[in-house]
Amino acid sequence: MKREGFGFLAVLVTLLLGAPHAAGQSEGACAGRLIDDESVLHGPLCVPEAPARIVVLDPTFTLGMGLELGLPIVAAPLTGMSDAALKAQAEDAGVADLGPIFEPSIERIVAEDPDLIIGSGLADMAYPLLSGLAPTVLISTGNWKPYLQVLANVTGRSDKAAELLERYEQRVAELRPRIPSTTVSVLRITSWDFQVFLDGPHAYGPFAVLHDLGVNRTEYETATGTESLKRPDWEGLAALEGDILLYIIGGANSSDTDGRYEEVLNNPLWKMLPAVEAGRVHRVDAATWMEFSGIASANRVLDDVERFIIDAR
Repeated sequence: MKREGFGFLAVLVTLLLGAPHAAGQSEGACAGRLIDDESVLHGPLCVPEAPARIVVLDPTFTLGMGLELGLPIVAAPLTGMSDAALKAQAEDAGVADLGPIFEPSIERIVAEDPDLIIGSGLADMAYPLLSGLAPTVLISTGNWKPYLQVLANVTGRSDKAAELLERYEQRVAELRPRIPSTTVSVLRITSWDFQVFLDGPHAYGPFAVLHDLGVNRTEYETATGTESLKRPDWEGLAALEGDILLYIIGGANSSDTDGRYEEVLNNPLWKMLPAVEAGRVHRVDAATWMEFSGIASANRVLDDVERFIIDAR
């Protein structure tokens, strides 16, 4: 987390003098909502019954799902986002920018005077500081649907989450019978490596959506344990034997502008992949597939499946 000049000093003074939000988070009688969930770190926690000023620490799960739930989010780290649609939605909702995705500003968080802070477990190192400013909920699950349900429970929006998920499941049920038996490979090309996000119990958002649909991934791209990512070398690309290949470039890095992906796409090893040889290779949007943020992202993945997998038969 970024520590900015006098703003950070002010935070230290606040903590040393005794921040009013810190008292009673998890001790004594809870005057708000008591959260006792194994997916929430440092619980049980007492949070406001009806929070009015929520700061979120990430521009993906917590921001996207929070806006979908109608939460009163006042600030989030927006700098460096590649999901222009979500950023525009946040700005239209009056969400202030806390700065870069990986270094949200403590000074700006203080200025927003939140009554609740929410983020993923990745922010756990900053918990002692953040929890001195306001009750802080860090959600540790990486699976997107449980994350939405925990976020909704914390903020009193469980009925809204159930409604959103029901509509998603209905669309999945409509598409599932149309999924062909062909296999699908998915590869992310970065400036420094190759990344294959796996189908399995711990699949990241968009790949969990593919699993819900029954999309067939190759054996190399399927896991049964906790593994969720592989980083093949050049020769390892040969394991991407899918009849259809989706690839991802860009996002919160410079891989779409530094020239590496053009080198990859012109390499003989790339051109030998079955889907490339067959002309069944498609680039998909990094904002959707690498900054997955909830129901809207899930529906964009479903759109890609219709376009590139179902209608491509």
